[in-house]
Amino acid sequence: MGNERDCVYRMSPERNMSVREALVEASSFLGSCGVLEPQHNARLLLEHVLGLEGTAFYAALGDSFPSSVREEWERIIARKAAGEPAQYIIGRQEFYGRPFAVSPSVLIPRPETELLVEAILQHGDRLWPSGAPQALDIGAGSGAIAVTLAAERPSWRVAAGDISAAALKVATHNAAANGAAVEFREGDLLAPFVGTAVDILVSNPPYIPAADIAGLQPEVRDHEPRMALDGGPDGLGPYRAMLEQLGLLQAPPRLIGFELGMGQARDVAGLLAQAGHWKNIIIVPDLAGIERHVLGVSE
Repeated sequence: MGNERDCVYRMSPERNMSVREALVEASSFLGSCGVLEPQHNARLLLEHVLGLEGTAFYAALGDSFPSSVREEWERIIARKAAGEPAQYIIGRQEFYGRPFAVSPSVLIPRPETELLVEAILQHGDRLWPSGAPQALDIGAGSGAIAVTLAAERPSWRVAAGDISAAALKVATHNAAANGAAVEFREGDLLAPFVGTAVDILVSNPPYIPAADIAGLQPEVRDHEPRMALDGGPDGLGPYRAMLEQLGLLQAPPRLIGFELGMGQARDVAGLLAQAGHWKNIIIVPDLAGIERHVLGVSE
């Protein structure tokens, strides 16, 4: 992979370069610097620079590249070539069809987490067909899970916690921007919710074993917040801690859902079974068939 010095970007000096040609050139440049999915990244960044998206962007491909944004374009392509995630550069990421602001204070929401939200919504509807359960999201980050639950089910009462004040600032902004009613509290795992009656507990906690972080993709390792990645020696520390803290709540939740790393599903399912609060332990695969989520359900 090229390093930052090798990957200083300057557009070709052609005065009449089209938007399409600028996209092709930048994609090729990013690929030569070792950036994964260079075409996708270049398109996201070009949409941002031009202030266009969707059909409007594709309709503009034949237009001349505007000289007024040339310097900004060169600057952000250089940032991407140096390894910075495109989502941090443009400051947003879509999740469950809604825009979420993101910054280096929070993990970038991933598509697989949408499947966890979908599973919680489905089981929640079944368990509380006409009620208003109290849902709690631990490790809120950008607020993607909590805000989506509140927006999709306005009758639910949704709260969320995070140990990072900077992350909660981002999450609070996203709740307001998406018109979602979420109560946010700062603190470590369940500690801010002592004595709270919780029906649904959901979490996408840090789950990377500490020794594995050095081998992560540089975009993740070097730019996303380490405290949101490091799950302790075996990656299971936050799951054990949350289950041990259930006594802080009024009662164990009837529905619990965790996202987890590859190869961790059976271990986390075992932790839920050992806790003894849920009759059904369900492992939910992602779209590639990888076991990425575990649910505990009490009928």
